[in-house]
Amino acid sequence: MTGGAGFIGANLCRMLAQQDFVDHVVALDDLSTGSRQNLAGCPSVELREGSILRDDDLDAVIEGAQAVVHLAARPSVPRSLADPMATHQVNATGTMMVLEAARRHGMPQVVVASSSSVYGANPALPKREDMATLPVSPYAASKLATEAYALSYGRSFGLPALAFRFFNVFGPLQPAGHAYAAVVPAFVSCALGGRPLPIHGDGTQTRDFTFVDTVVAVLADAIHRRVAYPEPVNLAYGSRVSLLELIDTLEDVVGHRLSRHHAAPRAGDVPHSQADQTRLGRLFPDIRPTPLVDGLRATVAWFREAR
Repeated sequence: MTGGAGFIGANLCRMLAQQDFVDHVVALDDLSTGSRQNLAGCPSVELREGSILRDDDLDAVIEGAQAVVHLAARPSVPRSLADPMATHQVNATGTMMVLEAARRHGMPQVVVASSSSVYGANPALPKREDMATLPVSPYAASKLATEAYALSYGRSFGLPALAFRFFNVFGPLQPAGHAYAAVVPAFVSCALGGRPLPIHGDGTQTRDFTFVDTVVAVLADAIHRRVAYPEPVNLAYGSRVSLLELIDTLEDVVGHRLSRHHAAPRAGDVPHSQADQTRLGRLFPDIRPTPLVDGLRATVAWFREAR
């Protein structure tokens, strides 16, 4: 697994380490956004520090693998606007290097993480995988390249590939203390620290929030059943929650009112996002999503313990 010490990767490592169908889990991570602490207490996961931009590091972890989950990325729309080339190098070129390593080592199943940001300026809701993609940020363009390369390797070389478009994933292990923090950890951190919640815009923008346990359950099922598919698959369940509604739910969880600070909208952000879950439900019929309020309770509990 690439990015195995990151937020989603570490949650997936922890789940896979408990599965009977998994013999060994190896996590490759350069620790630029991931952390060794995320895998603490999980001795059955082997963490190797290295980069997806180095063939030797990739060969060391992919040789003999039956499945590769490629989660390593340079995340964040604002970060990509600040340094587009660095985002391209990791997300697009890095994906190519992972795919080439898979070709060198027996063509294992490869599952890659794309993003709902690829829909970009397309205003139609819910987002169906057959819609036109109109990226509005370098990050979104790099994620479109990620999925396109993976699926093209399936068509060109017979590589068993599966590309998921993640929507707004949240939950334990997701960091908050940096300028590019995602909205849920940023809100939870401020709520518990007594600071105003930062809202870019008026807060009516909507997102399809997906709890990380649901995401890793789908990923684990994909590995277990060796699911491959020739087109992208949304990994979200069709909820549409505004940031103001998210704050209302968070207030119920923490038990008190939360102050808010509105700032200008951020460049590259899309106003609304909601997944069509038809394809996901057809491929993974046994997975049921965690309700938003339950996911927020678990996230708040983890933040409190971590503090």
